[in-house]
This record gives sequence, structure tokens and C-alpha cells, in this order.
Amino acid sequence: MTVRRLSAGLVAAALITPALAACASGGTGTAGSTATPTVTASGAASPSSGAPVAGDAKQALLDSTKEISNGNFRFALTAVGSTVEGQVHQPSQSAAMKIAIGGPSSDLAMKLDVIHYKPDSWVKLELTGPTANSLPAIKQLNLGKYQHLDQARIKGNRNLGFDFDKVDPAGSAVLTQGITEVRSTGTGAYAGTIDVTKAAEAGSLNAATIAALGTQAKTVPFSAKVDPQGRLSELVLQLPAAGQTAAQEIKMTYADYGTATAAQKPPADQVVEAPAELYSLFN
Repeated sequence: MTVRRLSAGLVAAALITPALAACASGGTGTAGSTATPTVTASGAASPSSGAPVAGDAKQALLDSTKEISNGNFRFALTAVGSTVEGQVHQPSQSAAMKIAIGGPSSDLAMKLDVIHYKPDSWVKLELTGPTANSLPAIKQLNLGKYQHLDQARIKGNRNLGFDFDKVDPAGSAVLTQGITEVRSTGTGAYAGTIDVTKAAEAGSLNAATIAALGTQAKTVPFSAKVDPQGRLSELVLQLPAAGQTAAQEIKMTYADYGTATAAQKPPADQVVEAPAELYSLFN
């Protein structure tokens, strides 16, 4: 197996930058009281609600993502066997994230420590498991050091690059625009359904997963929470079962709005130039 074939089996089927593809845990149903009026995407109460809705729940969620565009927050994304956590700091044009795919018992597992400090990017990669151990080329990637990336070679690469014009790794603003039905389930809490057919653009799901959902992709259950300032703090997608894939959950959280710190550049003595094999893995 070559490094390029390895990438097809791991990276393309996994995630990111840093977006989790749908290898997630079986989710539970979305919480919420059936007595709470439902709001359609237009914000109007459904005919069965029996009473006007106090405020516009969809608009509240659309507004909740505005602070994300300022690019100063911490975030996390989780799915079964995969996690991403990090920070974005637009004032310094920097971002950092740690990504893990698979675990100790996996045939192939990957950890990435990625740092962006415009105009530079670095990645420290660790591939483990029987498959990784059987590939001589992996030794050139598991260096234990940060590998400096050629920006010309990662341009447009969502696995290694970062677009400081689109600072939300999960694309929550795009996702909330796809809300088809929503209701308030309590103070700062919402639930409903969302059309995730544009989620690949957002970065939260890969195109293959969306295609596998078929018509179910138009009405994926979700729940969301906002903080006391009305800013999005949690968004959870409950993907239904599709084909051979069990029901799945993808969870995104945001915190520390306005108080995140700049990423730290790796020490010079811990940096080497990335070899060709690294670009082959992610391209």
C-alpha cells in the first residue's frame, strides 16, 4: 500500500479542516416538548401550534453565528472515533487545532497538530497501528516534529489549509441557513430539522455521507444552544441511519468568544520542511 492509497482509506473517509465526516456515534432523538409551537423556515407558527410563537427561533439561531465571523473563539467537533479541538484568532491571523482519528485499537489511527500563523502553516503528524507500521514511507512522516508546509502546495486543501476569510471550521452559519423547522425547547435551547445538502460546503459533512442520506438529508434532526449573549454554544446533528451506516451524531461547540489567544508558532528547532510524502497523503 502506498501513501497515496493510504490517504484514500483514511483521510478522505475521515475529516476535516477541521470538519468531521460522518463517522459518528449513534445519536438519540432531539429533546423538546411537543407542546412547544413549531416554527417553519419562514419564522411563522405552524397551523397546529394554536398560538403565535414568541420571537423568531430561526432568526435567533442565524444571529447566533454572527460572532463566529469575528474569528476569536475556541471550538470542538466530535464524532465516534474522531475529535477536533482548537482556537481561531483572527486578530493575529492565527489558528491552531488538534485532530484525532481512530484510537489505540484501530488498525490505522492518525493524530494531527496543526498550526496556522499567516502566512505560514505547520503540521505534526502521528500515524499508528498495524497498517501504519507496515509502510516504510510512514517513517518519513512520523518525525515527531512540526513540518513546515508550502502554501502553494496546500492552497485549497481543506485538510491542511485554513481560510482566514472563512474562519468557522464547522460552517455553522451555512448550516443554520438550512433550517427547515425549529422550536424553542427552553431558555437558549432549540430543536428542529435542517437541510444538510449544503453541509459539505460548510465543512461539517463530506459529500459521500450527504449523498448516502438521500431524501433524509433534507430533514436531519438537530438541537442547538446559545449562551446568555445569544451566541451559538452548541450545535448537534442527529444523522439518521442510511444503508449500512448506523444513526450518527456530530456535535460542534463554541466557547471563549472574544477571549481566545493567538496560536503559538512551533520552536525553530522543532521544525523541518514537509516531505513530498506528506502532500501525497493529503492530496
